[in-house]
Amino acid sequence: MARHILIVDDDPVQRRLLETAIARAGMPVVTAPGGQPALDLLEGPRGDQIALVLLDLMMPDVDGLTVLSRARTHYPDLPVIVLTAKGGIESAVEAMRAGANDFLVKPASPERITVSIRNALKIGTLSGEVTRLKKKTENRLDFEELIAKSSEMRQVIRLGQRAAQSNIPILIEGESGVGKELVARAIQGSSERAGKPFVTVNCGAIPENLIESILFGHEKGSFTGATEKHLGKFQEANGGTLFLDEIGELRLDMQVKLLRALQEGEIDPVGARRPVKVDVRIISATNRDLSELTREGQFREDLYYRLNVFPICVPPLRQRREDVPVLARHFIARFAAEENKSVLGLTPEASDLIAEFSWPGNVRQLENTVFRAVVLCDADMLDLCDFPQIAAAMGREAVIRRPFAAESRTASVAPAPASVTANSPPASSPYSMSGTDIAGHMRKLEEIETEMIRMAISRYKGHMSEVARRLGIGRSTLYRKLKDLGLEQHMADEQGEPPLQATG
Repeated sequence: MARHILIVDDDPVQRRLLETAIARAGMPVVTAPGGQPALDLLEGPRGDQIALVLLDLMMPDVDGLTVLSRARTHYPDLPVIVLTAKGGIESAVEAMRAGANDFLVKPASPERITVSIRNALKIGTLSGEVTRLKKKTENRLDFEELIAKSSEMRQVIRLGQRAAQSNIPILIEGESGVGKELVARAIQGSSERAGKPFVTVNCGAIPENLIESILFGHEKGSFTGATEKHLGKFQEANGGTLFLDEIGELRLDMQVKLLRALQEGEIDPVGARRPVKVDVRIISATNRDLSELTREGQFREDLYYRLNVFPICVPPLRQRREDVPVLARHFIARFAAEENKSVLGLTPEASDLIAEFSWPGNVRQLENTVFRAVVLCDADMLDLCDFPQIAAAMGREAVIRRPFAAESRTASVAPAPASVTANSPPASSPYSMSGTDIAGHMRKLEEIETEMIRMAISRYKGHMSEVARRLGIGRSTLYRKLKDLGLEQHMADEQGEPPLQATG
């Protein structure tokens, strides 16, 4: 589910070494044998699947600087790391001026490459989030900021873009958490009122005795406690947009005054001697069926027709499942950067899980679920065990994260079968173990430790440095335990561990 790292190099040996190193770090990779194939990929329909480019400068067909320049026109925020055998200062300066995020000299160690990639991805995500927040603060958020891949949401965007070209009243309908306010902000940011005030009012959260004052304002001394003049939301939004969220919760007597404000373009502050003219664009939203409320007499029919001039229905997430992986990828990148985590994406099992879930809380629930998973995750990819509530709701087998080995995370809570004993051979993937024996009694710590070490040696193919690191112990401690537990035959010669391919 994570986006890919694109390696661009005309040397097949270098491509293979880089691909192995990056893949071992848990990042999905795609390669291009030259500049032109890289441009074909970046400028094609799969270009948005590239998260970062690892680019060689010297190539026979199209050189790296040309690739970098053309890539910037299509994806100005795409992180690019230049990797070249010519390590002169002039080359580095030229690459950085062209927009490269980092400059590495061949041969670079896998650790250095991995760190550079992670830093570039993190900086890119944070800078994009800062840009989005700045546009939101300035009320210039537009439809380009909306994450939408499904045809249903593309239709919502098309309607919103049409509505933004006029001051027509808009009613946005949809369940809670689908992003109605985000659509309203995009309409404001795409209209001639961009940069003007965008004022939000939750009509269902205003105390009944303060509704009129909050919406229309009041004069000093107009009622007990009115010690100074107060501008209402209509006057705050003057020249801009007033977003009336949960409009179906508004009291009937306030609906009459709201209707007058919409018809006449003026309001009556509490205690004021004369009405006040306002220039406000009204966008209302509801998660209830206003037509049904109108038939039941809970919502004024004349106000309903006044608000429902240009309806836009935002579909729930379960009806636009194409958006789930795109949204999840966005949230993972954002929260991983904010929380300083190395999470890159989801395992296939976790990806299938969130794709099948109905998400009754819509995008808001997905966002909060991914946030929790990223915070608790210690590995590079989110797995089933990072979504226990979703897995339980889907009736999936409960999974737990085993101690010492964060990446090997598919151990079952259920008791192990009878064949699993302390003397069993190392388990094959998926790696699982039980804390109880066949009779249901707790196993000895020595047995569990022996099996854990066997499992780690099998999982990391006898690379003892990696085994020690994953178990959270030193190499000398690992060798001592191997000797104490009678596992000396698993000791591997240090010289036998491959240098580049295996140490990503």
